[in-house]
Amino acid sequence: MPSLATVIEHITITPSILYFGTPVALLTTENADGSANITPMSSAWALGEVVVLGLAPTGQGARNLTARPELVINLPGPAQWAAVERLAPLTGADPVPEHKRDRFRYEPDKFAAAGFRPEPAELVRPPRLAECPIQIEARAAAVRADAGDEFLIIEARVLRVHCAPELIVPGTQHIDPARWSPLIYNFRHYFGLGPQLGHSFRSETPTGTGVLSPS
Repeated sequence: MPSLATVIEHITITPSILYFGTPVALLTTENADGSANITPMSSAWALGEVVVLGLAPTGQGARNLTARPELVINLPGPAQWAAVERLAPLTGADPVPEHKRDRFRYEPDKFAAAGFRPEPAELVRPPRLAECPIQIEARAAAVRADAGDEFLIIEARVLRVHCAPELIVPGTQHIDPARWSPLIYNFRHYFGLGPQLGHSFRSETPTGTGVLSPS
């Protein structure tokens, strides 16, 4: 078998974070008074019709999902990174949790602060974010502590997916990977995707139909 790469001489390190390139998601959840909250996050992955989310337990989004399980997982594109970052120092928790008070501030209207518009969901109470290319309505089916008892692991069952028409392979139910570029959070820096390198043998869209879009 031919060698795949040059042998690497590794160095042992202790990084403070392990966000090794994961998509950004904006969760919309329902507050106790019926208003909506937006939670920016990047610890999410999908398995079949379930999306697994990781959230700090003291955040407003986690509190909402513990009490009211409906949510929308909104996926922004790379061009929306600045709007995501405007949300980053805000919290919907009032009072602000003590460990956040040095860097976060309470903001009851995160929609206005970030420049997003709410639009009604079809199967859940929290709204979708109108500007996000992909919106996933879901319901938290399980909420539990993680192995280190520092975060909440939320298993959200997908109920409905909404997608911008230009991202769909014509005549199919598939999102075109050549047109959809998620916003990637890579060690606390924002990136989009680069050119396609190849595809899995299981791909149902092996060639793609368009050019990678920055939006």
